[in-house]
Amino acid sequence: MEVILSAAMGELGSRSISFLVDRYLKQTAAPTEEQRLCNLQRLLLRLRVIVEEADGRLVTNQAMLHQLRIMKKEMYRGYYTLDLFHCRAHGEDRTKDHEVNYSFAQSEFNPAKRVCFCSANNEGAARAELLEKVIGNIRDTIEDASEFVMFLRGCPRLHREPYTIYLLLDKCMFGRQMEMEQIMNFLLQTERAPSASEDPAVLPIIGPVRVGKSTLIEHACDNQRVRNHFSQILRFSGDDLKDASLETLRDGGRIKHQNHGMGGGRTLIIIEVVLDIEESVWKMLYSAARSCIARGSKIIVASRSDKIASFGTTQPIRLQFFTQEAYWYFFKARTFGSTRVEDHPKLAAMAMDIAGLMNKCFMGAAIFTGLLKANFNLHFWSMALEFLRNIRQKNILLYGERFANGWQFEEPVYLRRAKKTSSECFAIFAIYQACSDDTEPEDPEMVSVQDLCFGSVRPQGNFKVHAWTSHLPPHYNYMFHCGIQRPQRMEDHADGEDIGIHLPSSSDEPRRNTTQVEFIV
Repeated sequence: MEVILSAAMGELGSRSISFLVDRYLKQTAAPTEEQRLCNLQRLLLRLRVIVEEADGRLVTNQAMLHQLRIMKKEMYRGYYTLDLFHCRAHGEDRTKDHEVNYSFAQSEFNPAKRVCFCSANNEGAARAELLEKVIGNIRDTIEDASEFVMFLRGCPRLHREPYTIYLLLDKCMFGRQMEMEQIMNFLLQTERAPSASEDPAVLPIIGPVRVGKSTLIEHACDNQRVRNHFSQILRFSGDDLKDASLETLRDGGRIKHQNHGMGGGRTLIIIEVVLDIEESVWKMLYSAARSCIARGSKIIVASRSDKIASFGTTQPIRLQFFTQEAYWYFFKARTFGSTRVEDHPKLAAMAMDIAGLMNKCFMGAAIFTGLLKANFNLHFWSMALEFLRNIRQKNILLYGERFANGWQFEEPVYLRRAKKTSSECFAIFAIYQACSDDTEPEDPEMVSVQDLCFGSVRPQGNFKVHAWTSHLPPHYNYMFHCGIQRPQRMEDHADGEDIGIHLPSSSDEPRRNTTQVEFIV
């Protein structure tokens, strides 16, 4: 009996020791979070090499463009996750009320959700799982890209200098390579199909307000191949189409480009409307176009409404907002430029919060990336972050959750200057664009957006604010129509001042202009 008991105890002890040794070896073999982040960084570098090489070549194959879009999506997600982990260590001192909710990121798994909403007990496991999933997806993407890289060698190189990404953003349309190639194929199609119908082909471009429809069209029109292919490019807005007729096409609209020596007399007509074009108006316009423009001419129609899809002779292009991961990649490149983000972790953490408050709007990115880059210091960036939080808090308090996306809001947006001593409350009534020739830099009624938000200039009554100038011809100036206007009652939780809540009536102030513009950044 003693022999059996001794043998059993020996076996139990041997198994216990083996179990402990195996567990120890598994623990020591598991990579740490720092090692996972290093692995992620190395994989991102490999993926970025492929993406930047593809961006430097003329890729026309739609399947390759689709695969390139997938690679970019994983690259943006990887960099977003990497920056999220790096910035999180430098954002611990921010209060819970000031934490930005990244729940609107459109992806299968939201890194911020996975990191911020898990309990303390399993936070480490959730972070490790998140990193492993991101690393696994990027590794699979790189492995799947072997054929893509092989075919990429056959694509001709674009004739341009090897810009870094922040300079390249001023030369190309960020994240729209597939859509841009679709437009180019449509516009240059007559060269490949000379026997096409004499009726002008129509391409509808559909998307929500400020998604970048006009920006995409401007980039296409700025392409030298397009300018050589058409003798003239005409642009019409909704107001130009009130009396649609042959004279409308001949004398209406704005000439964006004209070169009678080239293009074989072909005309590109661009029609941009906010919502719908009445079918009777469209039939008159299309009939007039067939009788007065040369064979091979094209028409592009852009609108928020899906109804214009029926006007097209080809499949419409539908634009959607970018994911938060892609938007952060764009925002970071525009803000930091050639500066290494790793050298400024606190600024990077604040920039990530500011980008979250922008809610993926390129209008906000165009304004604030310029301001942050010109004032590269902790104090100014902190003021900018508090300023944006204050706008969101006050207007949600005023309008409720329908103000969730302030950059697309069509009511007056109220704001207060970033300086603590300022009690002035301004309202943005309308946003519009103006040609550079129509804007006087010395206009006494016009102030810069930095002076409005952070400066000491004290405008009176209604005034204009210069937000920014597009880098694309004809270099539009984008303006805010503002006024010194505060709601009669609004409760300010930030400073404890009780001024209640009251929405001004339409007789108190001008309402926000319902004719929206697309911002060319």
